[in-house]
Amino acid sequence: MKFNENTLSNGLKIITVPMTDNPAVTILVMVSTGSKYEKKETNGLSHFLEHMVFKGTPKRPKSIDISKELESLGAQYNAFTSQEYTGYYAKVNPDHIDIALDVVSDIYLNPLLDQKEIEKEKGVIIEEIKMYQDLPHRHVQDLFLSLVYGDQPAGWNIAGTEENVKSFSQNDFIKYRKEHYVAEATTVIVSGTFDEKTILAKVENAFSNISIEKKNSKIDVIQAQTKPEIIVKYRETDQAHLVLGVRSFSAVSENEVVLMILSTILGRGMSSRLFQKLRTEMGVGYYIHASQDSFTDHGLFSISTGVDTKRAEEVIKVLISECKKIINEPITAEEIKKVKDYICGSFMLGLETSDARAEYVAIDTILKGKIISPKDEIEKIQKVTVEQVKEIAKKIFVDEGLNLAIIGPYKDSDNFKSILTFKD
Repeated sequence: MKFNENTLSNGLKIITVPMTDNPAVTILVMVSTGSKYEKKETNGLSHFLEHMVFKGTPKRPKSIDISKELESLGAQYNAFTSQEYTGYYAKVNPDHIDIALDVVSDIYLNPLLDQKEIEKEKGVIIEEIKMYQDLPHRHVQDLFLSLVYGDQPAGWNIAGTEENVKSFSQNDFIKYRKEHYVAEATTVIVSGTFDEKTILAKVENAFSNISIEKKNSKIDVIQAQTKPEIIVKYRETDQAHLVLGVRSFSAVSENEVVLMILSTILGRGMSSRLFQKLRTEMGVGYYIHASQDSFTDHGLFSISTGVDTKRAEEVIKVLISECKKIINEPITAEEIKKVKDYICGSFMLGLETSDARAEYVAIDTILKGKIISPKDEIEKIQKVTVEQVKEIAKKIFVDEGLNLAIIGPYKDSDNFKSILTFKD
């Protein structure tokens, strides 16, 4: 995968990712801000603003003007908000690149933020919050973050609270944009088929009026834990949904690829240890997944599953036991090769499209401060040894970083507390 990086004198980054004979081109604008840049009273504002940019600009006064124009191109378009970045994109036929660039830059730079539209959108976002709360497999993820990080930005819901959403005014959005939607925090990615000779000038022109104010920073995540922690939310469900996880390492850590391999051994793919144990052997649940989530200054290794409510304790014991086996029992050469091949194969397949490549280079830029080429990433993966996997497991599978969030028909946490330990 080829890519070219350019930084303009105002601080705006432009990354081009040419793809020969690709049937599409993606314009992605990513800004280095999200819920971790919020304060308690503004929690949810990043996500709310993502909604509001589609509500109109001076050039396209109504939301229907934006959606009509993009859909008349056959475009795929959307936006997303995370803890540390927010993105806006449109994917179109290469013949429509100029229009897509004009629309995406317009909504990013010139949202009207009309108070009447803000008031209407409050209802939409509140319903979105309720929707996620009604989905236990999704809501348990929010509970888990709240448990691990508590009352600080890393532990807050990206969508915010109903109270906050109801309180936001136009001035809140204007102030937030002034603090964060600035040139030095913005990366524009063009990926797919395009004229490399003219694209830089076109992007520079489209973003010529971007703010050059200084970017506001976020506060550091506080990592404070001395013993296993648990949160239980009572709900009359037929299935218990849980997340068992530990504190790990950030996106810039050399341990990231090792953690990727560890998560794949345990719970990525149908041949993974936990899938085979819980679903094939025990028959206790449908989904099981292990993952490493990396941020600029912290990381989480977690296992998520939904299981028979009557067998939740049994399952938690099994999850902990399988983690301990990584440390105490052999990992065969055959298994480690299979895992590496699976990661590398799925990694490359995931970069087939223009939007996937755009997102890949954008996230690397924001979280790691540099782009790791797919070739270099694969080389790093292939060099990981069994000893490194065991060593990282020893570091993270400790009681001082162990956490459990569970939703189900449980009145207290006492039964779970007694089994929540890596100690024999």
